Amino acid sequence: MPRGRSTFNKRQKEQQRQQRQRDKAERKNLRKESRGQDGPVDEMEELRRNAEEQAALFRVGSEDQERF
Repeated sequence: MPRGRSTFNKRQKEQQRQQRQRDKAERKNLRKESRGQDGPVDEMEELRRNAEEQAALFRVGSEDQERF
């Protein structure tokens, strides 16, 4: 029996959710590894890097960075 469009959309949405979850876990593991090697990481530096990653994902703030 063929699946409807909504089933396809639900499956795609679930796959995207799982991929985001895997990406998040990978970033968490990388942060843990970097803390172990470099000692404690500056919280403001980590927050700045996370904000830059988010901005790159959504292309937010790219115009603001060009001005500076």
